[in-house]
Formats: sequence, C-alpha cells, structure tokens
Amino acid sequence: MHTQRMTLSVSVLALLALAACGTESGSGSGKGSGDGGDTVQSDVPVTGVAWSVDSVTVGGKKTEAPEGARLEIDPKGRATADFGCNHISVDAQVKGDRITLGKPVTTQMACDVKIERFEKAAIDAMGGEHTAKLSGDKLTLTTESGDTMALSEEKPADLVGTRWTVNTLLDGKTATTVPADLPKERTPHLTFAEDGTVRGNAGCNSFSGKATVKDSRIVFGPTVSTRKMCPEAEMETERAVLAALKGTKTYTIKGSTLTLASDDGKGIGATAAPAGTENSSEHG
Repeated sequence: MHTQRMTLSVSVLALLALAACGTESGSGSGKGSGDGGDTVQSDVPVTGVAWSVDSVTVGGKKTEAPEGARLEIDPKGRATADFGCNHISVDAQVKGDRITLGKPVTTQMACDVKIERFEKAAIDAMGGEHTAKLSGDKLTLTTESGDTMALSEEKPADLVGTRWTVNTLLDGKTATTVPADLPKERTPHLTFAEDGTVRGNAGCNSFSGKATVKDSRIVFGPTVSTRKMCPEAEMETERAVLAALKGTKTYTIKGSTLTLASDDGKGIGATAAPAGTENSSEHG
C-alpha cells in the first residue's frame, strides 16, 4: 500500500492545537476553554471536551467503535471527528440540550473494510438534530429518528510513560497517514521517560535521544539509532518521524491524541496505545 495523502482545512489543523477540557499541555494537566459563540449555548457541557466514541446504533443495529474513534465540538461551533479512518469536520449548533450538526466534510482515504463500515454508520448517525443526554462522563446523542451515538469523556493521556503510536505526518497544510501495511514490529512509536529521554521506532530503526519537556514545548537533543535498511515506504516514514524529533516542538494532548509540531505546522500526530500495550520501546 502506498502512503495516502490528504489535505486538511486550516480550521481542522487549528483545532488540533486548541486547549480545552480534556487537554494536557506542558508538564501539568491544565484545562481551559474557548469563548462560546452565538451557536453554542449549551445546558449540557459537551463542548471543548474530547469524546471517545463507544458505539453507534443506526436503524436498530449497534456497531462498536474501533480503537481511537473520537468526536469533539469546538466552543465556537465546529465539530471534528475521527471514526478510525478519515478526518471529518462539520458545522455545529448547540442550544440547550439540542445539538444540530450540518453536512460532514471528510477526507477520502481507503481504510480497512470493518472500519469503513463503522465510519459510514457513524456519519449516518452524525447529521441533523440530536438530543444530548449526559450521565457522569457518558454522553448519548440521539437523532429524531432514534439513531444514537454513545460516547465517553476522554481524559488526557500522560505525555511521559505512554507509548505513542505515530499515525499522521504533518507538513504544514498537508497531513499524510502512515502506511497501514507497515510490519507490526516496525510501526513508528515513541515513549518519553521520566529521565528526560525518548525512545522508540521510527518505522525501520530503533532510536533514542534526549527530550527536555518544559511547559508546552519539548526540546529534542541528538538521537542515535540502529542502521538497518528497510523498504522505501518504511524509510520514507522514518525520515519524516526523525525530522519531527529535532529542535524545539510544541505539543498538545487531547484525550488520547498527541500532536507534536514546529511553528510552521510540520510534525507528527500520534495516539496513545491501549491499556496493557507493551510500553517498552525496546520491543518493536
């Protein structure tokens, strides 16, 4: 499979860096929120929260969500979602317990059949007017026809100690997905340690280096790596990942998603590995 390239709108890329409830930036777990606009007057606190999608039920058929499916409604009236494949954005109006979502705008990537099936069901359940019901950290969105989307509030993962799987390469206005057919043992990932180091695999070779975290920035020192040669697709990914681990980068964590980028928007996007996943970077 060749690397698939997609172009995201400036508004979608900007949302990756918004600080909000459920967002960690810097060494602490600070939270913040944007100013609400005319389209956001919610009695149910659903905006500015990173929501993990648990399942959708369309036409009475329930479909469980893949790992990493998420939805977020910006306080200014814009919703973004990733149901496991494409990046989706849509206008959102929130009044009281009613949420009205416009027509979704989505990237066009081909993905695993099972994930595509869920994505289609989720998009079908996403449009139109919804009633929002919040119970603890659980949110249910119900359409007028009775279709539902079940979500859970996503707590920000810790930067340090989490194994981050790299799934997106950012190049200013363009985002490229990491090839899905990379060997499992060479899936690019990184883990930051308490001793100020970072380790991982860049797509072919294992690497380690110094990473100093201060506030919302990480200063990377020189890295050392093994010197294996791999197929070109893997080497291309590796070059992009290692380039993102140079100099000073700004990081943002929203739920289980890490964005690590320089001021020009170049960097990587990664997802926290599920609980129980081997965190040691020495293994694959």
